[in-house]
Amino acid sequence: MNKNEPQNGRRDFLRASALFAGGMMLNGAAFAAPGHSSVDDTIKIALIGCGDRGTGAAFQALSTKYNIKLVAMADAFEDRLEKSYGTLADRFKDKISVPKERRFIGFDGYKKAIALADVVLLTTPPGFRPMHFEEAVKQGKHVFMEKPVAVDAPGIRRVLAAAELAKQKKLNVVTGLQRRYQTNYRETIKRLEDGAIGDITGGQVYWNSGGVWVKPRQPGQTEMEYQMRNWYYFNWLCGDHIVEQHVHNIDIANWVKNAYPVSVQGTGSRAWRTGKEYGEIYDNHSIELTYADGTIIHSQCRHFEGISNRVDESFQGTKGKVYLSAGNQGIISDYAGKQLYNHDVKGNKNPYQTEHDELFEAIAKGEFKFTDAERTAKSTFSSIIGRYATYSGEIIKWDTALQAENSLFPDKLAWDANPKILPDAQGCYPIPTPGKTKVI
Repeated sequence: MNKNEPQNGRRDFLRASALFAGGMMLNGAAFAAPGHSSVDDTIKIALIGCGDRGTGAAFQALSTKYNIKLVAMADAFEDRLEKSYGTLADRFKDKISVPKERRFIGFDGYKKAIALADVVLLTTPPGFRPMHFEEAVKQGKHVFMEKPVAVDAPGIRRVLAAAELAKQKKLNVVTGLQRRYQTNYRETIKRLEDGAIGDITGGQVYWNSGGVWVKPRQPGQTEMEYQMRNWYYFNWLCGDHIVEQHVHNIDIANWVKNAYPVSVQGTGSRAWRTGKEYGEIYDNHSIELTYADGTIIHSQCRHFEGISNRVDESFQGTKGKVYLSAGNQGIISDYAGKQLYNHDVKGNKNPYQTEHDELFEAIAKGEFKFTDAERTAKSTFSSIIGRYATYSGEIIKWDTALQAENSLFPDKLAWDANPKILPDAQGCYPIPTPGKTKVI
């Protein structure tokens, strides 16, 4: 999606996860999850959302050394599903068994696909994540779901409730914040947790890039289809790029602080990507995340062409500072300039694949190990209240925002139904205006 992202980035290799509950043994022994039973060691997976993101997720899952078979697929669009199926079938002939009757098209197909699997891969646009995750947990399935996990406060509450139920049912859940599985982040942040730079007193996190794709309106499209095809530019589907993309870096801030912000304030606008093809979202956000101890982390993201890009994180502590990046860097220094730690990139593994390798190892051992949904929901909400702050110009408090009832999701899902935001006669969408736009 992002031409400025590293070659091995999420847009190239999006992951899927196959997970099973603790206490269930594979390797030839019979096992059962609620609503499902199997007589061999094959882990059956279903792919919900078959675009590039979902195809990459299935690729990662099927690339592990474990006995996995893709048995069901679901997508709102038949062309996306068939393209994904063809790509995966060409590469993994012996691991694909998805005849026509198990390829589900439309808004409700996900329920049927989930019912056929042991593990579900949730890779649709983020606006659908709460309802899909809720259904998967209800059916007793293990889950891999992409980040972010919601686009508004009502969606976050649904995900948090389902996450709690998943833990009660001992359902493993992994989410797509791959830096949590990346060696340089793990090793460097472990040293921070051990006190390498003392107490964290400040920091800066960035995702500054040239932006992502645009899919122009086609003749005959309904408004619902147009927005779903061009989902990145509509908040009910994407949440704006501060949520969909920058959540990676904001999650690192929360990880380093071992906390979540109590309030957020900031500013943003449409300065470069101003055409109607960019829907309703901003192209830049600059916010301050304030934590309970008074620490302020500065966050910046933008979609500007032709200028320098930056995707990394820096933090300062009472005894030193640290620099982190997805390019496998992890450097800790004191304030005199002495380097205390420099991560050795030799032997580093692709974090996207590491996620799945570790998850399937847990499955094979019958372990209940992964509970990513709650922390990912909270980092997602940190990004959402960042959007609330830039759109409104207000200081947004976590506790107040979490109770908000204004759902962005359409009242009805159908091709002839309208989303809540519509274009004017010139095809332009209303743009949030600080001081006027109400977000809570």
